[in-house]
Amino acid sequence: MVNSVKLNDFVIGGDKLTILAGPCAIESKEILFKTAEHLKNITTELGINFIFKSSYDKANRSSIDSYRGLGMERGLALLAEVKKEFNLPIVTDIHNPDEAMVAAEVADIIQIPAFLCRQTDLLVAAAKTNKIINIKKGQFLAPQQMKSIAKKVIESGNNKVTITDRGVTFGYNNLVSDMRAIPIIQEMGYPVIFDATHSVQLPGGCGESSGGERKFVPILAKSAVAAGVNGLFFEVHPEPDSALCDGPNMVDFKQSKEIFKICNEIFHLVRS
Repeated sequence: MVNSVKLNDFVIGGDKLTILAGPCAIESKEILFKTAEHLKNITTELGINFIFKSSYDKANRSSIDSYRGLGMERGLALLAEVKKEFNLPIVTDIHNPDEAMVAAEVADIIQIPAFLCRQTDLLVAAAKTNKIINIKKGQFLAPQQMKSIAKKVIESGNNKVTITDRGVTFGYNNLVSDMRAIPIIQEMGYPVIFDATHSVQLPGGCGESSGGERKFVPILAKSAVAAGVNGLFFEVHPEPDSALCDGPNMVDFKQSKEIFKICNEIFHLVRS
């Protein structure tokens, strides 16, 4: 049986689809607010649990020149404004243990990036915030290996864990998504979220930056929901092609609404 995690007035792993979505990295207050308003409107209309996502810093960029975000102080201040203005829970990622308690002042969910998912000190520091910990499965790991990683959080005194799958490294500059990972991780007792946008990423595919194949986002998202996933993760931007990071795999406002609608229908169909 899949465990559930309560967040405010809804449950991740319950009878409603949960979506984590927002811009990859914080670029400006205007983009942040515009995206939050759009996503809240469509998830409210569709009856979907929604958690707003954006990163104040993306430390694991392909190049030293890549855009990383506005930094912790300014970024968290803007996320706090979004939280208050739109009454939304927030998820954001941390990259070192010192960030955990500071991020927890704003974030309802602390996210562990895929490349850092085995970092014990990071997991322990995140656990001690007593927030929900969303661990992104490393592209270099089999789903079965997430059991010992989640155990680091559990044995640090925090049983509020969700796990996000984002594909597996498949040769040079490519990823593949194995939908068997969803039930495998669920059997461990954790709600599973599928990252539909990072799963179409082509890591390092543009030389000094990552590429992506946005056209496959709907296919993978629908497949994951049909396989019984509890939630979906999307990076959404008003103009992905002009975004400062991860543009090739982010979706725009129109596409996000279409994907959310059909995924919600599949979610309820599978559970009926």
